[in-house]
Amino acid sequence: MGIQGYLFFRKKIILPNLIVLNSRQINTIHMKIINLGENNSILNRFVAELRDVNIQKDSLRFRRNIERIGEIMAYEISKDFSYSTKEIQSPLGFAPMSTPDENVVISTILRAGLPYHQGFLSYLDNAENAFVSAYRKYKDRLNFDIHIEYIASPRISDKTLIITDPMLATGSSMELAYEALRTKGHPAHIHVASIIASKQAIEYLERKMPDDITTIWVAAIDEGLDEHSYIVPGLGDAGDLAYGEKE
Repeated sequence: MGIQGYLFFRKKIILPNLIVLNSRQINTIHMKIINLGENNSILNRFVAELRDVNIQKDSLRFRRNIERIGEIMAYEISKDFSYSTKEIQSPLGFAPMSTPDENVVISTILRAGLPYHQGFLSYLDNAENAFVSAYRKYKDRLNFDIHIEYIASPRISDKTLIITDPMLATGSSMELAYEALRTKGHPAHIHVASIIASKQAIEYLERKMPDDITTIWVAAIDEGLDEHSYIVPGLGDAGDLAYGEKE
C-alpha cells in the first residue's frame, strides 16, 4: 500500500515527566528484556565508538559499527529460535545438524535502521524483509507527532518478527511501526532489537507491546531523555550521523 494509506498511523507526543527506574524495577518487568551490554564483549567497543564524539564523525565507520552490532544481535537472538535435527549430506556421508525452524521477517524503521538491518540480514540471510518509515514532525520546540507514511512488508502471520531500530527514545515509533506491521498479520513472536534505549522507552513498550510474545534486546540502557526526547547520554541523531543531516 502506498504512502497515503498509512497517514493514520501517527501519534501526538507530549514529553512526559522523566521516570528513572532502578535495576530492581527493570527486573520486575514481565516482558523479557535482555541487555547484552551488561556482559563484557567486543559489542561494548562498537557501542563506545558509536557514542564517541570524535569517532562518530566518520560516517562510514559509524554505519559499519551499527552493522556489526546488528550481526551480534542476530546471533544472540538466534539462540531463542526453535531448532530441529536434520540429516545433512556431506561428500563423505551424513551429519545430524540442529538448525533453526523459524520463519523470520526482519523489519526496519527507516532511515537509521538501514545498516542495522544489513547486519541482521548478513546472518539471517534467508529471512524475509519489511521496511517502515517513521519520523518526527515537530509542532513546536518540545511537542511532535510520529508519522508512519510507508510500509513494505510480507505477511507476518505465525512468523518470528524482528523489529530493528538503533535508538529507542520514547518507544512511540516502535509502537506505531508494530501497529502498521500488524496490518500484515499477527506474528508468533516479536523481537524488538535496539542498540541504545532509554528506561522510559522500555517501560512504555512493556505497557504497549504484547508481553507474552515480545522480547526486547538492547546493547545499552541509558538513564533518561532531554527536553527534545533525545536519549541522554545516548549518541546524538543516529540517522544524521549515518547519512548526513536532513533539511
